[in-house]
Amino acid sequence: MRVRAWDSVGWGAKSSRAAAGARQHAARPAPPRSTPTHNRAAAASRCTRIGATPVASTLDSVITLAKRRGFVFQAGEIYGGSRSAWDYGPLGVELKENIKSLWWQNFVRGREDMVGLDSSIILPRRIWEASGHVETFTDPLVECRSCHHRARQDHLIEAFEEKKGRAPENGMADIACPNCGTKGEWTEPQQFSGLMKTYLGAVDNEEGLHYLRPETAQGIFVNFNNVVTAGRRKPPFGIGQVGKAFRNEITPGNFIFRTREFEQMEIEYFTAPDEAPTYFDQWVEACWDWFTDLGIKPENMRRFDVPDGDRAHYSAATIDIEYRFGFQGSEWGELMGIANRTDFDLSNHTDASGSKLQYFDQASGERYTPYVIEPSFGLTRSMMAFLVDAYTEDEAPNTKGGTDTRILLKLDPRIAPVKAAVLPLSRNERLSPQARELAANLRKRWNVDFDDAGAIGRRYRRQDEIGTPYCITFDFDSLDDHAVTIRRRDDMSQERVPLDQVESYLAAGLRC
Repeated sequence: MRVRAWDSVGWGAKSSRAAAGARQHAARPAPPRSTPTHNRAAAASRCTRIGATPVASTLDSVITLAKRRGFVFQAGEIYGGSRSAWDYGPLGVELKENIKSLWWQNFVRGREDMVGLDSSIILPRRIWEASGHVETFTDPLVECRSCHHRARQDHLIEAFEEKKGRAPENGMADIACPNCGTKGEWTEPQQFSGLMKTYLGAVDNEEGLHYLRPETAQGIFVNFNNVVTAGRRKPPFGIGQVGKAFRNEITPGNFIFRTREFEQMEIEYFTAPDEAPTYFDQWVEACWDWFTDLGIKPENMRRFDVPDGDRAHYSAATIDIEYRFGFQGSEWGELMGIANRTDFDLSNHTDASGSKLQYFDQASGERYTPYVIEPSFGLTRSMMAFLVDAYTEDEAPNTKGGTDTRILLKLDPRIAPVKAAVLPLSRNERLSPQARELAANLRKRWNVDFDDAGAIGRRYRRQDEIGTPYCITFDFDSLDDHAVTIRRRDDMSQERVPLDQVESYLAAGLRC
């Protein structure tokens, strides 16, 4: 029996099983969680520090370090740059690749119920019409009458609430322009499309109009039948994808946090409607655990249960995992989100395309449209969180008998861009060639640096700053005892290790 049911994302044809699943997620009490959900405005004033160091200063230091050491460069810098567009340098690209690889292994390759996909960035316009993005992927935009600065109305209100700890009593009349400071001089909000347009073919007209994807998810949905058939899959199962997405953000900023071009790591997990709430909770926990396993401190993350009215047009339930980045005016920012997209996407594409994106359950004899649980990660936001969380300053002894401030990134060895650095004690014709040979052998397995320029202490500091877990010193004793000194990044302890055991020593410590 088919019934018409209304849920938070709109009208859709649902089976009785789907309707029951929607009611179950809406009605049941929230499950116990390892960390509580919260009210953003109420929590903002309570969480202003990481340990004893103000977060804002940590963020500024991380941005300076990232630019100086080659994690991130401004795009097109020699031509004045492009606002909130970034290139990822030698260290940045390694860090990103390590994060992607670990994500893929943990959530896709390492699970029996997951497969991967790489769909096209440019998809037919009808896909985005069917998904609701053409009609609803908009934001209310207001303009300052004084300086003509444009901003998202919801962002202005949210920033006011987090700064003042309360909502503006008189609405936009209480809010000053962040650009010129004029208070309350705002136009009425107008809807602004977040889709980026492009044209295919010889003529720039409506016939050739396409959109750059604002999310990777739709490429997964339209391939549902292909994967089920070719991969011999049945719910519950998921499809993972990593790739670029594009959004015409009106207010990009906060370094690499909000950009118009970014990378997503997304999962669409297909399940029977009445089982969707259970899998929703499981994915919330799995995502939280992934970040903490890779070193993010739990006290620097929190969960936000997005209320009805603030959720995306397709979502019946959303939990955002936020990280304490330390932004001015609003310390917290969304790190990722887990959404129950119900059968919104598959049903809409079924109606628009005529292809039935459904599953026939032979055990029950029922054909149904699966519900979808979507964990959506931002790759560059994840990278930014790992950098902020790993940034540390401590005191280290210097050659004059005193101490200096040491900057280090306490990155988990699995995501560190450089796994080890081979450092001959000095640039010497007897030491350097053998040290280079050691580095070359280790490089067959890991990204290994070689550096023989400058004092050994300064070379240690350079590696500490980029998060290298191990420094391997090849000295004159190495010529006789065939051993090297391996220094650990975090505590600066040193250990003498035979050359033929260096690889196994690193493998045990790096866990990769």
